[in-house]
Amino acid sequence: MRLTLPLLLITLAFGTTHAADLQPLRVANQKSTIKALLEVSGELKDVPYDIQFSEFPAAAPLGEALNAGAVDIGALGDAPYVFALGAGASLKVVSIIHAEGRNTTAILVPKNSPIKAVSDLKGKRIVTTRGSIGHYLAIKALRSAGLSTADVEFVFLLPSESRLVLDNGTADAWSTWDPFTTVVTAQSQAKVLVSGSNLLSNHLYLAATSQAIADKRQQLDDFVARVDRAYRWSNDHPDEYAAAQAKITGLPLEVHLAVANATHMQPVVIDDAVVSGLQTTADIYQEEGLLTRHIDVSQGFDKSFNTLRAPLTQASR
Repeated sequence: MRLTLPLLLITLAFGTTHAADLQPLRVANQKSTIKALLEVSGELKDVPYDIQFSEFPAAAPLGEALNAGAVDIGALGDAPYVFALGAGASLKVVSIIHAEGRNTTAILVPKNSPIKAVSDLKGKRIVTTRGSIGHYLAIKALRSAGLSTADVEFVFLLPSESRLVLDNGTADAWSTWDPFTTVVTAQSQAKVLVSGSNLLSNHLYLAATSQAIADKRQQLDDFVARVDRAYRWSNDHPDEYAAAQAKITGLPLEVHLAVANATHMQPVVIDDAVVSGLQTTADIYQEEGLLTRHIDVSQGFDKSFNTLRAPLTQASR
């Protein structure tokens, strides 16, 4: 098999180290997303080190585990990563995946809701997960309509609880992400009030602890390359990827098929545009009082990981 330059460099690096000498890589996994992807794409074959997956129900506890050094690397959206940095975590983004999709993030309202525009949310209750990308989308959407968070009431719950309060009318809107957007629009006929496609970066950040970067650089280089290849594989094999996810989540296969067919995952360069975009997120959270101090997010990126990756696109947002 012909090796690309990035893979050749990684292969040569591992050639100088016996697999038995490599420490395990501890990967934080949210709802089995990364693990399922790597398994079904074949990227967990012939790994020259042990990958130890830990499961987390949401981004917030995943970020806390990274902060505590209980895991080496995990995937977070814009907002949760900012919160992790705000908590003092010594983290660096080593890889970025951009999700281009129909309703990757969205604010949903019940099918018979009188709410037709974001401005109609004034005085209403919005359910979301505190510190999540859904929370950030709600803030951005309100600002785009000339409203503030003081104009609404937030109800902070995990996604598993949020759908119930939307369906029973306890909340007027739910700000969330896929596959929940697809589940609720398909099963409850909820309406998309606003999509995050033009309000958010829709980036997924793979963040590693500074300790892991210092002690497990070879493993991280290899792992980042495997995740890149796996996401590219998922774009070309939506049926297989959806089937693998459905087995884990318990959601209907058609939900995952809809998400997989409507979403394109693309690795992007860690560049100044990405850093600037995340700085905006951090500044908005500080303005909202959700962060108590200014966070310089530029300290939370490691651009050296760009060099070993396959050709990437520049950040589109």
